[in-house]
Amino acid sequence: MTPGVTRAAPADSRALLSGNEAIARGAVEAGATVAVGYPGTPSTEILESIADRTDIDVRWSPNEKVALDVALGASLGGARALATMKHVGVNVAADTLMTSAYTGVGAGLVVVSADDPGMHSSQNEQDNRHYASFAGIPLLEPADSAEAKEFTKLAFEISEEFDTPVLVRTTTRISHNRGLVTIGPRVEHHNIGYSPNPAKRVMIPLYARARRPALLDRLEKLSAYVESSPLTVESGGTESGGTDSGGDEFGVVTSGIASSYVREVLPRARILTLGMSYPLPLERIRSFAEEVDRLLVVEELEPFLETRIRAAGIAVEGKRFFSPVGEFSPDTVRDGFVAAGVLEEPTIVAPGPGTVVRPPVLCAGCPHTSPFMALKRMGAVVAGDIGCYTLAALQPLAAMDTCVAMGSSTGMAVGLAASGGVEGPVVATIGDSTFLHGGIGGLIDAVYHDADITVLILDNGTTAMTGGQEHPGTGTTLQGAKATPVDLVGLCRSIGVQDVTVVDPYDYGAMYGTLERATRRKGPSVVITNRPCVESPVKVRDRPYEVIAEACTACQACMNLGCPSIVWTDETVEGRRKVTIEATTCTGCTLCAQLCPPLAIVPTAVGSSAEPEFSHG
Repeated sequence: MTPGVTRAAPADSRALLSGNEAIARGAVEAGATVAVGYPGTPSTEILESIADRTDIDVRWSPNEKVALDVALGASLGGARALATMKHVGVNVAADTLMTSAYTGVGAGLVVVSADDPGMHSSQNEQDNRHYASFAGIPLLEPADSAEAKEFTKLAFEISEEFDTPVLVRTTTRISHNRGLVTIGPRVEHHNIGYSPNPAKRVMIPLYARARRPALLDRLEKLSAYVESSPLTVESGGTESGGTDSGGDEFGVVTSGIASSYVREVLPRARILTLGMSYPLPLERIRSFAEEVDRLLVVEELEPFLETRIRAAGIAVEGKRFFSPVGEFSPDTVRDGFVAAGVLEEPTIVAPGPGTVVRPPVLCAGCPHTSPFMALKRMGAVVAGDIGCYTLAALQPLAAMDTCVAMGSSTGMAVGLAASGGVEGPVVATIGDSTFLHGGIGGLIDAVYHDADITVLILDNGTTAMTGGQEHPGTGTTLQGAKATPVDLVGLCRSIGVQDVTVVDPYDYGAMYGTLERATRRKGPSVVITNRPCVESPVKVRDRPYEVIAEACTACQACMNLGCPSIVWTDETVEGRRKVTIEATTCTGCTLCAQLCPPLAIVPTAVGSSAEPEFSHG
């Protein structure tokens, strides 16, 4: 954790913070007392960086909707509250988000959506700016870490002034890039207490109808606010020596990380940067447009700004030159300005040496490997879910047929079984955290309709994909307190599943036999694996294995694991290459030894230099 983020720091000191840490610091300085979310890249570190504070209740929820429910309840109870999630998590929380715009807040409520243009770790690249206009709530977009902190603080103030949740949208580059941030003092926010008001907070149709005009009135006030707000910043132009193409030929409207790229590419251009991008300061934009001959909009993903500016009768260009696909960079922004005729074609520089592409695979010793090997061998149709195990869709495992959204695997498996068009067993694979997040409903449906499916819960005791966070099944909270863990076996049986089996995934024979028996059973069944993640939160290492070179027949059966510790050698047998094991990365899971027909894979000798310096498990 970055010093100064979670602990007391002198006022006006400076720290190098990521955007996520800066948002956390903004919540600290704003006097927030509740911070809640669900881990999801690129948002995860926001809560982790303040988890050691004693003046803020910081917690993971089972999913994003529960997180926003908790945050809204805390806000209505008089506490400033922060809810954090990645962009697709807002879909899960949308029901509460949309109606919270009607109910309003008590103390300030700030919702962070960390978007992922380019889909670095996501299944889509939806542009969550649309949620602000959809719900009718204000949207702030910081351009760097310093703004991330200040905008978060301001968001709490706007929330209370206008009685509304505030959406703070970041992107992957803002979340993870670092910048200098001035650390300020924490200003304690006195809990304003709970004030009963059923007509404002009980959204039955009678009361909700009255709240719709209130929402529209609030938007008018916010539109007036943003026109004079310092969140809208004009820079460059003739006062700083003219635009890069000379005079006032063009101006640029932009927001978020794109504004940083524009300033890098065109440092002297006239730029109107929108810190609040919903509602828009349309009169400021109109005035700015009248002072230039041509107006360009530079924004990642959707033409969110461009569409609204054009709808206001202002001539503007944007997505004609700047792609609606993927993440921007200075180079892509420069290419857009070249296409627009603003810049000349850059000089082509010969590329340097390329890098070898290494396909992603499961970690050495991952307990999810053997279940997918077994499913592939069985010819199962596998509905997958969100987690590290999604890598099982790739070679050499190649044992996953669908992956859509958190928790979708169980319901999709029910549908696949009901379709009548699937031959072979239907299996849903889902991690423990993901099952508790959104998979339980699908299993209930499977029991309700007696679906012929097997749900394979890959229980590794953590939320591994995002770095090893706690969840309701781990028995520990984000702040380290002991908690009652969810009993997955008991939960499944309480739903009505009659056949629930726990199996060790490091015993390949038992793993295969258990899945084969479960999938032959009529009706729903559940199989739960029970090995921890080998990398998080504690590295699991046992005695490594090695290959007896003279015994290896180059059958290559072990390579079907896709284990990164097993590598080729230059020695061959009948044209096939033999293998060896890199002991420094081997976890000693034993799976390769179980698969080796000539028994050429054995534990390293006791006391050998290949033994790990530490072990666990």
